Amino acid sequence: MSVAPGDAPVRELCVRPGTVVSLVLEPRTDDKRWTAVQSSAPVFALVSGWQLGADGTARVSLRCAGTRGGTAEVTAFAKAPDVAGAARGTFTLHVNVVPYTTQG
Repeated sequence: MSVAPGDAPVRELCVRPGTVVSLVLEPRTDDKRWTAVQSSAPVFALVSGWQLGADGTARVSLRCAGTRGGTAEVTAFAKAPDVAGAARGTFTLHVNVVPYTTQG
């Protein structure tokens, strides 16, 4: 999944358990830079990789729960490098992990 400047700041994604999602955060058009990605529920969507390229592109790997279903909010933070203070959440991905249906 790719996020480009001008895209919606909130997206939803529905996946099966055990899915690995690659999230590409393209460079921002303002002076802010991607600083981190955090999951509200690592048991359902774990941020397992974070790489910031020299061009400002951030690449993130999200590993979803292997057997259970649930939801997590994955937030990407950005801030201007020369401004003091904490980075602010600028993109949120709502991840819904939906378990396979079972037949008995």
